[in-house]
Amino acid sequence: MFSGIVEEKGTVQAINRMKNLITMDIEGRRVVRGVKIGDSIAVNGVCLTVVKIRGGVLTFDLMKETLDATTLGFAEPGTEVNLERALKVNSRLGGHFVSGHVDGMGTFKKKVTMENYVEWQIEVDRKILKYIAPKASVAVDGVSLTIGWVKKKINTFSIYLIPHTLEVTTFGNKKVGQKLNIETDMLAKYILHAREVGE
Repeated sequence: MFSGIVEEKGTVQAINRMKNLITMDIEGRRVVRGVKIGDSIAVNGVCLTVVKIRGGVLTFDLMKETLDATTLGFAEPGTEVNLERALKVNSRLGGHFVSGHVDGMGTFKKKVTMENYVEWQIEVDRKILKYIAPKASVAVDGVSLTIGWVKKKINTFSIYLIPHTLEVTTFGNKKVGQKLNIETDMLAKYILHAREVGE
């Protein structure tokens, strides 16, 4: 379980591709502190298990499902990623509950900038959009954010970014057209699932 409060940006150092699996080496500074083999780290919002530690480099195994369903399948050496260690039971929750189980990918469709104002518009599949509601929470590449508006006709929602978020996450380097990992609010999923099962 994570909070969506990114601790640092890491960098993909190496990728070893095999059939239906890759191993990915990621360098970090803060998240390696106290981490053990078997621990969970959110990498761009994807919950991955540490399988090897060498100094400041963590190694993860990524299966075919993860590669197909998330943006990590596009990663190359040099790619920057958002990193967050799993929550401790006694941790202060600054964002919202994030499982690290990505619902799917969205597309960064438009950026609106004005003085002291940055808005992103993100297009998602309709099966994801049904869990998106104004003022609710969403994790985008592992970053906990509040949803602005939702336009169902174009399957698009907005988020607003403060300068701090642009500085401490990979968002400062994102380009329109790029894919993003989307995890919707788990409470919304449970509520809608319960309602659908009851119908």
